[in-house]
Amino acid sequence: MSWTDERVELLKKLWMEGLSASQIAAELGSVTRNAVIGKVHRLGLSGRAKTSSTAARPKRPPRSSSFGGRPARNTHRKNGSHYPLATSTQRSAPPVAIEAPEPLKLKLIELTEQTCKWPIGDPAQDDFHFCGHKTKDAGPYCAYHAQLAYQPVVDRRRDRRNDASA
Repeated sequence: MSWTDERVELLKKLWMEGLSASQIAAELGSVTRNAVIGKVHRLGLSGRAKTSSTAARPKRPPRSSSFGGRPARNTHRKNGSHYPLATSTQRSAPPVAIEAPEPLKLKLIELTEQTCKWPIGDPAQDDFHFCGHKTKDAGPYCAYHAQLAYQPVVDRRRDRRNDASA
């Protein structure tokens, strides 16, 4: 596809009318949205007419939160139980070293709501299985595997720095 003078003029006209790059690409045919954006940039087109949808858009009220404007997270689990939100004043206790349990070697069809779903081995091999021990706090893993899966962010970053320097 080449940009003929007629197509460039039509592009300018549609751009000034406030059409989106996707709408202009559809109108021109055989050109992508990104090609339209690139051509608009190369032509130096800046000002656009305000469409009714962009002009009438209401502004959102500012969010008030101690987490930099993030909305509060959902505190409900699927099973109806609740878990507390961590605040900046709460500190997690250092993890207690738990010895790795001997896996019960359950197959996928043997898993229940109360069994640890930590995968062990290669799923393509016949000896692939799951841990199978009793889960911790209605989560998907036993205490040992939950400790592996849910590491505090600070600890993971520190561990990565230690691995990089070694």
